Amino acid sequence: MENKPNNATDERRTIAGLLKRSNKIAFFGGAGVSTESGVKDYRSEDGLYNTVKEYGVSPETILSHTFFMRHTETFYDFYRKYFLEETPKPNKAHAALARLEQMGKITGVVTQNIDGLHQAAGSRRVFELHGTIAEYFCMGCGSDFGINDVRELLASVKVPRCPKCGGLIKPRVTLYEENLDGAVIEGAIDAIEAADLLIIGGTSLAVWPAASFVNYFRGNDVILINREPTAYDRNATVVSRGRIGEVLSGALEIMETL
Repeated sequence: MENKPNNATDERRTIAGLLKRSNKIAFFGGAGVSTESGVKDYRSEDGLYNTVKEYGVSPETILSHTFFMRHTETFYDFYRKYFLEETPKPNKAHAALARLEQMGKITGVVTQNIDGLHQAAGSRRVFELHGTIAEYFCMGCGSDFGINDVRELLASVKVPRCPKCGGLIKPRVTLYEENLDGAVIEGAIDAIEAADLLIIGGTSLAVWPAASFVNYFRGNDVILINREPTAYDRNATVVSRGRIGEVLSGALEIMETL
């Protein structure tokens, strides 16, 4: 483990040095990566937990398989409001990771987010543990739909149904009570195991089984960037409480001068 930096400049220089010497970097991220793009997280004061006041249940309950099947209209009311009405743009964190991939330094970006912002920024080796809001399918005939198809349907109906068979359309999002996709799991684990540097960003590491993936890391150095403490802090080479976009982009700028 390296000495802990004493200020933001030292911190970014330390991170820049780790980025510079590594060509096998895995990134594991959560909701905090996208909050700088305006995407609401779960646990902040203006996050999704405020939906308890509106719907009477937690967002985890609404985003469960049981709730989707039993209360589909309420599910889509929540889903449309919090996931479809806004079109966020990638931020500095997404851009920095895409740049590192262009340099050939990234083994994979493993994300708990469903917003597709890593791909929008240019990352290609992305493993979306919880699926994506960009893709949908009919539970009846299996037909595929895009996000704009569903937006168009929800403009006139409360529950989107397949134009071909009338079946219920479901997001390709892994809801609570559902299993993670096997191929995505395999790819994510391979990317983390192959890395000699792991960056953990914007996650409390409280959502399982996703949080357990960091335990597959076998390398020497961990950069952990999160506004609040996590149980993994003690394992990190560098712990930053800064804004992830500012920290990563600042460190990348320094790295490119080394």
